This record gives sequence, structure tokens and C-alpha cells, in this order.
Amino acid sequence: MKNKCTQCKAAFEIGDDYLAFLEEISPIFSGKKFSIPPPTLCSDCRQQRRMVQVNEVNLYKRKCDLTGKEILSNFHPESPYKIYDQEAWYSDQWDPMKYGRDFDFNRPFFEQYHELCIAVPHFSLLTGYQYDQNCDYTNYAGKNKNCYFIFDSDECWDCYYSYSINGCRSCADCYRSRRCELCTQCIDCVDCYGSSYLQDCENCADSMFLKNCIGCKKCLMCSNLRNKEYFVENKQVSKEDFESFRAMLGSRQAVMQSRDRFAKLKLEYPQKYIHGVQNEDVIGDYLVQCKSAKNCFDCEQQWDCSYTYQGFMPVQNGRDLHECGDGQRMYECSVCGYNAQNLLFSANCLDQLADFYYTTNCVHSSNLFGCCGLRHKEYCIFNKQYIQDEYEEMVAKIITHMQKTGEWGQFFPITLAPFCYNESMAQDQYPLTKEDVLAKGYQWREPDKKEFQPANKQLPDAISETDDSYCDGVYACSDCGRNYKLLKQELELRKQINVPTELFCFWCSNATRRAARNPWKLWDRKCGKCNKEIVTSYAPERPEIVYCEECYLNEVQ
Repeated sequence: MKNKCTQCKAAFEIGDDYLAFLEEISPIFSGKKFSIPPPTLCSDCRQQRRMVQVNEVNLYKRKCDLTGKEILSNFHPESPYKIYDQEAWYSDQWDPMKYGRDFDFNRPFFEQYHELCIAVPHFSLLTGYQYDQNCDYTNYAGKNKNCYFIFDSDECWDCYYSYSINGCRSCADCYRSRRCELCTQCIDCVDCYGSSYLQDCENCADSMFLKNCIGCKKCLMCSNLRNKEYFVENKQVSKEDFESFRAMLGSRQAVMQSRDRFAKLKLEYPQKYIHGVQNEDVIGDYLVQCKSAKNCFDCEQQWDCSYTYQGFMPVQNGRDLHECGDGQRMYECSVCGYNAQNLLFSANCLDQLADFYYTTNCVHSSNLFGCCGLRHKEYCIFNKQYIQDEYEEMVAKIITHMQKTGEWGQFFPITLAPFCYNESMAQDQYPLTKEDVLAKGYQWREPDKKEFQPANKQLPDAISETDDSYCDGVYACSDCGRNYKLLKQELELRKQINVPTELFCFWCSNATRRAARNPWKLWDRKCGKCNKEIVTSYAPERPEIVYCEECYLNEVQ
């Protein structure tokens, strides 16, 4: 089925399997089946719409609207939403059912639902706060200890300034890495130790500037190596020569020069067309143990899914999901999961969920339609309690109304998003200028000028010259001018592995790491060796040599 995106006007196609999925999950209320219409937006515009529901990395100081306590939140103090500290939100000090209301059939659904969400309190952050220790400055994270500015991350200790890391210890400035220790500037790495500037590496130690390496130790500026030791630029060297080369990389100038040289060197070696392992019948990138997954990115254990992004735990039978996991039969959802089933058009709902429709911030509940902030409830509409028969009859009437207004089957519109566009994750993947955002009717937030003050210190070039006194300084990002600080714990980590400090704030450094990865897009091209047709996230005009899996494995063995 061919269609034209009503937002960007791009042509897109909906496959028969997608249409069959929509028919399968179409709900039945009062004996009538309400078919879900096919998407009117292309996959990128649908993902953009889901991502604007999420603000992971921008935190603000404000007061809890229930207790008056000073708290951190991803909702700006000027936001119209009521914000409660997480502990207060989950307490019995307030009742979300008191905000219940009747549905007005003379008005659009989304307009009324937005008013409900403005009235019902939201939690300040999304963390496993009851399991965390000394992790105030984290978000979309849980079960962490002594961490600062880590996001979308779980079960980490003593980690700083990182995004989407899991099970790591004493790491800083890393991106989507797992079970690493004493590492900095590592991207998509697993089980690495004492290393910096690694990408797509596994089980490597005491190394710098590696790409696509496995089981390597004490290597520098290498690519596509397996189980090597004392290699520099893919050539064997003596232990003494390696240590001499490595000692020089304790200065920022030497690191920058090496980074530029390595950027050219790694282009000499082929890349596998997909980043992934143990997959079957998949199309996408950064996939692990997925099966029958099409157009999926940054996902693990997705089965019979398509257009899913950053799936953090297994999903079976899902379509159009952002950061969803441990669920089945899910469609057009953002940040939902943990024993979840039959979720449609919902956001920020975690833990023991079933049969949700157009619902946000609800937990341990089932059979909810258009609800916000409910806990341990069932058969509710707009936060109002119904008995089962009344619930099903009313839902049928509301869906019929939404079909007439063109709202049924659509996710929450960007114009009614809880965050400004440039605060949300949408700005990372689908950047827009302020002028474009305002022209589209979205929200925009100007940066706080207080966060852009002149630096009062300059960091030394060499890590050996950087002592604890520099942890008292205020620094300005070399890129955007935003202020940042040097943590004592981070300095100790960098000294231990002889890596110089950074001159960039977390936001700019994180954007650089994100840009080093392939985009969430696919192109048709041919293997650079056997000429086989492949679908890959490497655009045809890019300079990398790209091989199919068979040719790549023959090359690196």
C-alpha cells in the first residue's frame, strides 16, 4: 500500500504484514471491531512525533508542587504542568482520580486529553529512585550508584557524562556501551577495560583508538583486529614501542592529532553492512538477538517487529515503538514496558500494564482509555471510574467520535507535546531551527543565559598537569559556550588511564558521539567485494568500504 506523508509529503509504503498487524490488534468494544487505519505519516515523522514526548538529558531545578521541596526535573519551572517529586508522586498524599471528568462529544479528543494532562501531576523524573544511591542527576535510568549525568542507563556504578550505558563501572563520556570498566569515549562497546576512543569493540583492554576489534589488548589506532596484543596502526610492535606511543597520548593535543589520523586510517578497512550479532531475518542496524525485525534500530530481542527504536528489552509483535521493552502487541508507544501487553498510542507507562489506549504516566493498571497518572486502576476513562460494561460502551462511543474527527489511530500530536521541541529527543534525530519549530506550531525554549558564563579557569593540555584544584573551576564549552565542571571522580579516572580532560560540555560531546554512529536510515547498495545486494545504514556516497556479512567475516578472521 503506497501513501504520501501528510507532514513531510514524502512517499512511503505500508507492507501487507503491517496491515495484517493493524487488523490483528484492532480492539473490540461493545461487540464492534474498531479497525486501526494505516499510518498517514512516514516512519520518520511517526518516530519524530513519539520522540517529542521524551526529554532525557535536560534537567532543571524547581520545586515540587505538592511538598514545596527543591527538586530536579526534566520539566522546566515555567512548564504549565504540575510536577511532583517521584517519592511524593507514588505516595498516598494525592489521588489522581479526583481529576476525573466526563468526555465531551462536542470537542476533539486530543484537546480534552491535553487539558487532563495539564491538571494531573507528573513525576519529576523517570528513574528507579528507590534502588538508586547518590544518583540525583540522572534520568530514564535506574539501579545506579554514585553516578552523575548519565541517561537511559541502568545498573552502573561511578559513571559520569554518558548516555545509554548498562552494567558499567567507573566510565565517563561513553555511549551505548555495556559492562565496560575504566573507559572513556567508548561507543557501542562491550566488556572493554581501561580503554578510550573505542567504537564497536568487544573484550578489549588497555587500548586507544580502535574500531571493530575483538579480544585485543594494548593496541593503538587499529581496526578489524582479532585477539592481538601490542599493535599500532594494525602492525605488530614491541612492548617498549607501544608504551612509548601510549605515554604520548596523555596530552589533549596528541589525542586530537591521533583522532584525526585514525579517522583516515580506519577508512582503509571494510565495515560490515550491519552492526549486530545473533540476528535472523532482520533489516536495520545496531541489533542483537532479533528475529523477523524490519526497519529496527538500537534494539535487542525484538521478534516480529518493525519501526522500533532503542528497544531496551524483548518485544514480541510490535510496530512503531520508541524505547519500549518487555512487552507484546504494542503499537505507536513511547517509553512503555515491563510486563506490558496490548498497548496502543501510549507514553511513559511502565510496570504491569495491559489494554492501554491513549494513556500516559500510568502504572500497575489495565483497561484504561485516555488516562493520566493512574496507579492500580482498571476500567477508567479520563481518570473516571466505570464498571466493565459501561467502560466498553463508552470507549466504543469515544472511538466512533475520534473516527469522525480523524483522531483515531493517530499518536499524540507534536503541538500538544509536554516538552519544547528542542528539549526533546526529537531534536537529536530530527533537528529543526527555531524558525522551523515555531512555524510548525511547536514549542521552543530559549537557553538559560546563566548557563553561558565566561570560564574562570583553563584546563591544562596534559592530564599529568591537572590536579584537584581544577575541580573548583567553571569551564565554557569550546563549541557552544555552555558551562560545565570537572568532577574529582572523573579526574581520578582520567589520571588512572592517562587520558586528558575534555573541552566540551556533555551536550556537545554527546552529540559528537551520536554523530559517530550510523543514522537510523537505510539504503540499498552493493557489497564492496562480491557485489551482492545489501540493505545498510551506510549511504552509497559515504567513503567507507562496506561488505556483506560473509565477505566481512572472511576479511577479519
